[in-house]
Amino acid sequence: MSGHSHWSGIKHRKAKEDQVRGRIFSRAAKLIMAAVRTGGKNLETNLALQYAIEEAKANNMPKDTIERAVLKGAGELGGQQLESARYEGYGPGGAAVTVEALTDNRNRTTAHVRKIFDEHGGKLGASRCVSWLFQTKGLFILNVEGKSEQEIERIFDIAVEAGAEDFQKAGDFYELTCPASALKSVQEALDKQGIHYDSAQVTEVPTSYVDLNAEDGRKILKMMEDLEADEDISSVHSNFNLPQELVVELRGE
Repeated sequence: MSGHSHWSGIKHRKAKEDQVRGRIFSRAAKLIMAAVRTGGKNLETNLALQYAIEEAKANNMPKDTIERAVLKGAGELGGQQLESARYEGYGPGGAAVTVEALTDNRNRTTAHVRKIFDEHGGKLGASRCVSWLFQTKGLFILNVEGKSEQEIERIFDIAVEAGAEDFQKAGDFYELTCPASALKSVQEALDKQGIHYDSAQVTEVPTSYVDLNAEDGRKILKMMEDLEADEDISSVHSNFNLPQELVVELRGE
């Protein structure tokens, strides 16, 4: 178990703050729509949609709101015609950044994304310039505060037996990764043992990481938050590690 300070763990720590801002439902709807755009609305064949809907339900998103997001993603509701867009580039300190968007105006979204990269010392790159640094995986976020090392190892053993590959500390949380196809079996194994996890999703996971200093760490955190705040953007991923002093500072916020 290593000490990565991943963006997904930091995002989760801010979930309560996001809910105050009224962003949880908006983000969940965009993830559902993006999943439908990519893989269709058949739950049996679209794993990303399955887990986007499960996450929406976990955040108490109403059933009719979920259904509208599915129909909107499939283009079956009147009004906006949405298309998927992907952006890639580098943030402060050379960290790779990928951005998934769902937009009715690609020119507007591209301009917004470029502006955010530029404002925070990043640089928007060519298509697929950093894709090779990420893999599609199943990802669980777990809060194991108060658990002993033996208990944590037991959780890992149960998950590995069900198909998990890695278990790493990420700031205040642990990240458990598995092949996307194994997410359901790992989820069922954890549920059967009564092991709580804060989220489960199919997402992009870095294959390597960039260590940032505190100054660049603060810059990229603000950059990621500004990207996620854009109404057209559905998900943001990066491969940075924060220095320990910044992790401690964030915990004290």
